[in-house]
Amino acid sequence: MPAKESHSPLARWTRDGGQLVLAISGDWRRGGATPAIEGEAPAEAPARYVTDQLGDFDSTLPAFILSHLRSVAKPADDSKPSLNGLPPDLRGLMDLALAVPEEIEARQTPADVSEIRKLGNTALDVWAGIQSIAEFTGQSMLALGRFVTGRARFRARDFWMIVQECGAQALPIVSLISFLIGLILAFVGNVQLANFGASLYVADLVGIAMVREMGVVMTAIIMSGRTGAAFAAHLGSMKANQEIDALKTFGFDPFDFLVLPRLLALVLMMPLLTLYANAVGIFGGMLVGAAVGIPPVLYWNETVATIDLTMASLGVFKSVFFGAVIAMSGCLQGMHAGNSSAAVGEATTRAVVASITAIIILDSGFAAIFTVLDI
Repeated sequence: MPAKESHSPLARWTRDGGQLVLAISGDWRRGGATPAIEGEAPAEAPARYVTDQLGDFDSTLPAFILSHLRSVAKPADDSKPSLNGLPPDLRGLMDLALAVPEEIEARQTPADVSEIRKLGNTALDVWAGIQSIAEFTGQSMLALGRFVTGRARFRARDFWMIVQECGAQALPIVSLISFLIGLILAFVGNVQLANFGASLYVADLVGIAMVREMGVVMTAIIMSGRTGAAFAAHLGSMKANQEIDALKTFGFDPFDFLVLPRLLALVLMMPLLTLYANAVGIFGGMLVGAAVGIPPVLYWNETVATIDLTMASLGVFKSVFFGAVIAMSGCLQGMHAGNSSAAVGEATTRAVVASITAIIILDSGFAAIFTVLDI
């Protein structure tokens, strides 16, 4: 037999002699076409219905009619609304639906939250976050202590793979950013120093800025967006797939098996990447110096004369702490992510924001300490 032709559902509000009429036509089925509504639904119940062209229907049509009837004001005599014109089977469904009073408590109404309650909830969230960070930091230190005493268990192959991801595979983006930072510092410095005939001191400006601040900070920010986000996404996916629970079931400590190798790898690689970024940034400044008439040999000699061992070690010293912060932020957000793909994305975003914020705060603290110590 040929399939029955389907017609699009339509509801038309009209008036006939002052009476409100609702004409219903087409097939009203769940999963079918979206019903078309002609005319604006008035704040009163229809006096009668026109259903001559009504096709098949399921609960979609009674739900539509019932939602309108319950949205209008009840008559003063508390009489039932008219159901004239509806098919007998539909009229029976509507009689049953109207006989049951609506549960007002079932409606989703927005909670009226006072400003004091909002402030209290924010304070509780902040305190819970501080407790979570403190607990995670303590567990990471315990895992590090187990590693020092030879009691930590993780696969060496995983560790070296993470070292490769944090180190060699990060060189291209670190090279590009550091080179451009060196160029920018040299260009800006030369514009000002050339007015005083002191273009040679561009070497001092670029060298000091790179080894003290820009090299380590830019490398840390790059690693936050690249490696820290990868840590959060990887661990978050493992948590969503219940792989971390499986590790616990088999007797593996997730901190030893997942967090510790990432923490060690990034702490080891950050000083090397910082030294590399410093060298690339100085090389970029040297190219600008050569372009404005400073011989490369003279530029290099001026850089070496300006930067002593203490100054060169400041950025490397800070990079160890930055690496630990990046790794712990990524792992923390990944381990505490929800069990859905959307939660993994949110955890990745939080990891990047938290690590960059912590880097800037730590760098400000180091700057104040170095100033007090006259370094």
